[in-house]
This record gives sequence, C-alpha cells and structure tokens, in this order.
Amino acid sequence: MRVMNIIHDSVVDGEGLRTVVFFAGCPHRCFGCHNPQSWNIGNGTEMTKEEIIKEIEKNPLTDVTFSGGDPFFQASEIKELAKNVKDLQKNLWIYTGYTFEEIQNSQNNDMIELLHYADVLVDGRFELEMRDLTLPFRGSSNQRIIRLKE
Repeated sequence: MRVMNIIHDSVVDGEGLRTVVFFAGCPHRCFGCHNPQSWNIGNGTEMTKEEIIKEIEKNPLTDVTFSGGDPFFQASEIKELAKNVKDLQKNLWIYTGYTFEEIQNSQNNDMIELLHYADVLVDGRFELEMRDLTLPFRGSSNQRIIRLKE
C-alpha cells in the first residue's frame, strides 16, 4: 500500500483520539484540496499491512481513520488492513471523495468489502464553494458523516 503519512493522536479526523493513515492516490482531484500531493499513487512510501498495524498498535487507546488521497483508490489492499483493524476492536472511520451510493453501485467488490469494515464513512468530494470551517470532521457542507453501524 502507498502511504503518505501516519499521524498519531489526532482529534480532528473523527471522534475521539485516532491514529490516521493517509493513503496515496486519488482520482477526484478536488479544486482546493488540502492534500494535492496525495493525488499521485506514486507518492508516499510503500508499506505492508503488518507495518501499518504495528504503527496503529503503538497507542492501544486510539481508534483509526483512513484518509488520503482516497482509501478506496487502493481498496483491493486496504480492505485486508481494514479487516485487521476491526480484529483489533478499533472503531474505523474512512474518508472518501466517492459518495456512499457511488461505492454501493460501483460493482467493485473490493470497494464494497472495504465499506463493510467502516463504522463511519465521511463521503463526497470537497467542494470549495461549499467550504464550511464550522463543520466538525469535514471540509464542505456537501460531505456527509454516515454512521454505518447504527
């Protein structure tokens, strides 16, 4: 998996204290994106599932967020990591530029399987004209926080 960065102890990428894995690769290329270097799948560092899990386990009190880029861009590999995160009894948030409906209707089994491991999905492309700094955990008002396990 191509990883841009791993941040420990974040409080802005989902509820509670979180370890955030920022993945490389994003097809959306949203105007005004705060992380455009993540668009290129060739950026970042190649990491194994085991290396990422070791980073996540550094703080047993944190839950986990997948961000990017777009984690669904590497869904075939990330779905296995997501399964391991859930095996660790971690709450998992996933940020994506796809909408929930686009993923469900994609016919891409890897994307659909990755979605099944998420507790919360923050969906939708960042829209600069809908930017709202008062919204918790998202950048524009079109993006939704979808609690999948409720």
